[in-house]
Amino acid sequence: MTAQNFMNVVRFKLKSDCIDQYFEVIDKTSFEGMTQRYIAKTGDYDYCFVGIWKNAEAIAAQRPAMIAHLDEVRGFMEELSPELGVTDPVSGNIVSKVGYHD
Repeated sequence: MTAQNFMNVVRFKLKSDCIDQYFEVIDKTSFEGMTQRYIAKTGDYDYCFVGIWKNAEAIAAQRPAMIAHLDEVRGFMEELSPELGVTDPVSGNIVSKVGYHD
């Protein structure tokens, strides 16, 4: 298995009156080195962000921009827990990738 890309996943919950505001901001946001972005709605106000990156170096280079982006949207989010704050992020190499066609 060889890593072809790198990905990050961030779980978060939006305040009910901030959903439109969040998507207005995120729809204008891009990060150099990110090749794809998905946001799944996993509950009434729960979401999961998935970013696909060229490599680990690309995401590392964009970390200051990602923190600035989080600072911009933090007020739209509910706290997940005192330990986590408003996001639950993880990232790592993609070790398995399968493409399916309709």
